[in-house]
Amino acid sequence: MLKDTVLFIDGEALVIDKPNGLPVDRPRDGSRSVEDLLDELRFGFQRRPLPVHRLDRDTSGCLLLARNPKAHKRFGQAFEAGAVTKRYIAVLEGNPKDDSGTIDLPLVKISSAEEGWRMTGAANGKPALTRWKVLERKGARTLVAFYPETGRTHQLRVHAAEGLGMPIVGDPVYGGGGPAVMLHAAGLTMPRPGKAEVSAEAPLPVRFHNIGFGRG
Repeated sequence: MLKDTVLFIDGEALVIDKPNGLPVDRPRDGSRSVEDLLDELRFGFQRRPLPVHRLDRDTSGCLLLARNPKAHKRFGQAFEAGAVTKRYIAVLEGNPKDDSGTIDLPLVKISSAEEGWRMTGAANGKPALTRWKVLERKGARTLVAFYPETGRTHQLRVHAAEGLGMPIVGDPVYGGGGPAVMLHAAGLTMPRPGKAEVSAEAPLPVRFHNIGFGRG
């Protein structure tokens, strides 16, 4: 029930804590998506809210929706202008030697008949910038916070795997795969001229606690 995942709501904005495994758009296989469940999120409005951005199917956390077309346009412009602050939490396979840093790795889409499409770092790619900080080290894995300055497809997953050389735990495309992808959109803040900012925090999911992170 998506109505139980609401983190922020007012007359024009809605932020939900999207579960991992639930795609935003209806996939080709016809499985359930956020798009199929938008009627739950009307909360008395005639219109269904519309997602302003996207999260991967296996990424959980803060997803912003607009409750009317004008707000949808304004919010989209805020994302394009880089005015939205986003914070993600991830578990990496490995231990970075530094405690923080910046990954500046342009990204380009590639595809092959054998493996399908994926993103990779390339000098001629679209600019992609991510700040990161270590939160917790445990054995051969590390809990980190990612602060993307840009919003490229699979940016954090590629920046982890290629920029840091340490894929996100569970990533089936850029890492070794596993039961679940350990990537969570933990925070989102968007300024609004003349109004209070949209701000939401999504608590760390149980799947992180289950592998020993974020308990304390």
